[in-house]
Amino acid sequence: MKCPFCGSLDTQVIDSRVNEAGDAIRRRRRCVACDKRFTTWETAELRPPQIVKTNGTREDFSETKLREGFRRALHKRPVSTELVDAAVERIRQQLLTRGEREVPAREIGELVMHELKKLDKIAYIRFASVYKSFQDPDDFREMLQDLERTPSQGVDDLFE
Repeated sequence: MKCPFCGSLDTQVIDSRVNEAGDAIRRRRRCVACDKRFTTWETAELRPPQIVKTNGTREDFSETKLREGFRRALHKRPVSTELVDAAVERIRQQLLTRGEREVPAREIGELVMHELKKLDKIAYIRFASVYKSFQDPDDFREMLQDLERTPSQGVDDLFE
């Protein structure tokens, strides 16, 4: 760390503390050359990956677009905003923890389907019908049969 007073690169950390929100570290430093003290703040820069669409174009991850997809699928369904927020946050965290610079849009669609399946079966089918481009009633039948074979989860299971 460069001293803001004399420009020396020889500094020592005297004290480190995490702020109340837990998202930054405050470091108290001392310059070995001029003996002056100063404070630095450090935060982790977590950048969501770029989304690679099916046509090959790339765009920044948009939590707003993700939330809009949930809103459309859950239109007039009895699912609380808190549950939707939690689902969106789980997807966002999965993308951040992967550490990848690019993620195919298809993978995000799969993550959304997984979350919707836990939240509301009707919303799951709505989303899947558009996402998977259902062409005839047989596609719906297959989806329903798959749902019947899968054990259902309760709301309490969502927060494990």
